[in-house]
Amino acid sequence: MRLYLASTSPARRALLAQTGIEPVLVAPGVDEDAAVDAARAELGRELTGPELVGLLAVAKANAVADARIAGSAVDGFVFGGDSAFEVDGVLHGKPHDPEVAKERWRQMLAAGGGTLWSGHCVVDRRLDRGADTAADAATDRPGGAGRAGTVPPVRRVDAPGGGPLGIAGNLGDVAPGGSTLVAAGDHVVAVDSAVLTFAEDVSLDEIDAYVATGEPLEVAGAFTIDGRAAAYITRIDGAPSAVVGLSLPVLRSMLLRGFGVAWHDLWAL
Repeated sequence: MRLYLASTSPARRALLAQTGIEPVLVAPGVDEDAAVDAARAELGRELTGPELVGLLAVAKANAVADARIAGSAVDGFVFGGDSAFEVDGVLHGKPHDPEVAKERWRQMLAAGGGTLWSGHCVVDRRLDRGADTAADAATDRPGGAGRAGTVPPVRRVDAPGGGPLGIAGNLGDVAPGGSTLVAAGDHVVAVDSAVLTFAEDVSLDEIDAYVATGEPLEVAGAFTIDGRAAAYITRIDGAPSAVVGLSLPVLRSMLLRGFGVAWHDLWAL
């Protein structure tokens, strides 16, 4: 069974590969800033962390789900993901610029940590899928209690919604360290989160040296836990894979509870 990854992120691909899944990588070509600006303008307010990453995850997955790959229609599941790091109520994406990255680090260290929001969207584009597969799966596999530290049940809604956030508008409030999953038609959308604590004695010289490597410039929050920044992070409350860019436990639950597909069915054997 094929999984299309609506991303060119080496980190997301590596996460899947280490669990036995070899995805088909497809660049989604989504103008993320334009999508967020349009939703913000229509809502008349800033987006919350769960809303922002959910909106962009859906946009990326939809862009690939409706495309033709090497001249053929998509046949399998499409995954889109997005991440943002929240510090003192302010959401941060990729810094791009070294001076911006340094300032982000000063803010993060002053706050002591923050919340990493990870958005997920899975679209079922199997050409041979049954019409009632998703509904049956959501009914038969309700999931856990939904408290922080567990993957909650899938909530099924009648329609994706026509507001500025689409199906992501059904995600609701998510507590830092918690997660939520929503299904509508052939879509399952989820948000997972992890609360990070940084070492309290990181110096300005260490920040400068880290930024000089270039590693933090193109990642949400200006850090990675699977790279040089791992030594500066003292605690993670949540799935470590969510901080890398894709919550593996949540993706497994989306497939199993949303579509009745077991994780090992996607392994490249």
